[in-house]
Amino acid sequence: MVDHLIDLKALLVERPDCDAGTVQQLRNALAQGGTQYKTLKDVTELLEKKLTAAPSAQQKTWHLKLGIASFFVGHTAKAVEHLRQAETALSNFYLGRALLSRNDHEEAMKAFDKAEKAGYNASQVRLQRAGIYRLKGDTVEARKQLSQLAELSSHSAEYHFQLSMCSMAEGDRKTAVSGLERAVQLDPGHTNALFQLGHANDLAGNDEEAIACYERCLKHPPLHVGTLINLGVLYEDHNRFDKAADCYNQVLKANPADEEARLFYKDAQASLSMYYSPEDEVADAKRSQVLDIPVTDFELSVRARNCLKKMNIRTLGDLTRVTEQTLLASKNFGETSLQEIKEMLSARGLRLGQSIQGDIPSVETRFRPSSPVNPEQEAILNTSVAELNLSVRARKCMNKLGIMTLGDLTQRSQQELLEAKNFGQTSLEEVLRKLQEKGLGLRED
Repeated sequence: MVDHLIDLKALLVERPDCDAGTVQQLRNALAQGGTQYKTLKDVTELLEKKLTAAPSAQQKTWHLKLGIASFFVGHTAKAVEHLRQAETALSNFYLGRALLSRNDHEEAMKAFDKAEKAGYNASQVRLQRAGIYRLKGDTVEARKQLSQLAELSSHSAEYHFQLSMCSMAEGDRKTAVSGLERAVQLDPGHTNALFQLGHANDLAGNDEEAIACYERCLKHPPLHVGTLINLGVLYEDHNRFDKAADCYNQVLKANPADEEARLFYKDAQASLSMYYSPEDEVADAKRSQVLDIPVTDFELSVRARNCLKKMNIRTLGDLTRVTEQTLLASKNFGETSLQEIKEMLSARGLRLGQSIQGDIPSVETRFRPSSPVNPEQEAILNTSVAELNLSVRARKCMNKLGIMTLGDLTQRSQQELLEAKNFGQTSLEEVLRKLQEKGLGLRED
């Protein structure tokens, strides 16, 4: 049986006061889903009219209500504007949270200090203060703050969230995930814990768990933009392009100037009309397995084997990217060795230069530079692509393509990357920009 929907108009417009109990009821209302979020947006517009018509003595109350409503709708700038004018313990606490979401740490700290002085729950303020220290990179001070709140461990989801994020910042992912799970257990609607738990599963490749966490976040506004972007990327990975487009569209509604979301939205929309063949995907997977076979698995002559080693040709996929002329130009590589290589490839339905001619649509192999490099260049090329701090979409594509280092990446062309599933123009521009910062670029065809 569906619970009776909480009347948001009665809660925020008709009810004269606004306190912590009001906020909890508002959270409960949004958790009911359905049309409640849209209703809150309508109520926000009604509150603006009430504020305009209210006598000066009542305006602070309307500023408070409008600030709280705007915060949960996701209109942070508007929330900050109104909460600053309310001047209550509750308004200063949520002003701190709104400023924190904008990474304005110093102003957020001041707002939380004001909230505590005005009588807001001291423990809740200190938890937020610990979060600010952590975000500023001072996990020692953050833990010091949390150590004074140990009595909250039995019932506070926020306490476990803040403690978990300290562990995450310190690199202890296992402890962090365990703490996040405890936070969600205590408060199933703790959006930040759900988001971080979803992100941890996302990074670990647990797509279904990640999607479940992100989807639960949607029921508990305010939402992280990252939640919608990450969820959209995961939906695309599972060919749910309509849902992906809806995620990106929500970001655009909140911020029409978000060019990344706009391009993601266009990519997802375009994918709705793309032809998908499971048979082709299976064929691509089998082809990739063949291309990954090391040439050392075959009984080649010593001369042929040595020549391939000198040219950094390690797999059958590497051989499909060189021509007969390239091999023959190598010292001591003659017609006999060439014929030996051609017969080996032919037995597996491959040939020299096949990838260059575009006959292999998706090559999941790693490539190595054939020309010598100095130690400094080699160190850069051996750097993990993780150092580029790519977006979720670009990072997933790197993993799928088996690109582990910057050297692997520089051996790919723009066209090869664009042919990868869910890798669009936005991701390409991001990769080009990040490589340029390292003094590198993609291979030119």
